[in-house]
Amino acid sequence: MAVRIEGIREAQQGVLRTAEAATPRGAMPAAVKEGTLAAHRYAVSRTHVDTGALKASQVVDIRGNRGIVYLNPSARRSDGRRPAEYGVYEHQRGGSHAFYARTVQEDGRSILQTAGRAFRRYLP
Repeated sequence: MAVRIEGIREAQQGVLRTAEAATPRGAMPAAVKEGTLAAHRYAVSRTHVDTGALKASQVVDIRGNRGIVYLNPSARRSDGRRPAEYGVYEHQRGGSHAFYARTVQEDGRSILQTAGRAFRRYLP
C-alpha cells in the first residue's frame, strides 16, 4: 500500500512564517506597536485641556515586545510647570479626568483588536 502525502511544502512554509512571526521583526512587535499607538491616540483624545501641555507631553516608547504611553518627565509648560507632575493629580481625580484608566476601560477591547489584526497579518 502506497501512501502519498500532499502539501508538505506548504505546511513547512506555514511553520516558517509562524516562526518568523515571533522574531523581533515579526508579529509581536507589530502588534505591540499598533496597540500602543492606538492607546496613545485614545488617551490623548480623553485628556482634558487647559493649556494643551498635558496632551502634548504624552509620549510613546516602543521597544520590541514592549510599548508604553507615559507623561514625558522633561516636558514643561511656558510657566515652568511639568505636566508629568500635575498630570498624576489630574488623573487621580478620577472620572472623566482619568485619561489612562478611561483608555483601558473604554477602548481596551478595540486596542486589543487593533493589536490582534496587526499580529494576524504575519500569520500564514
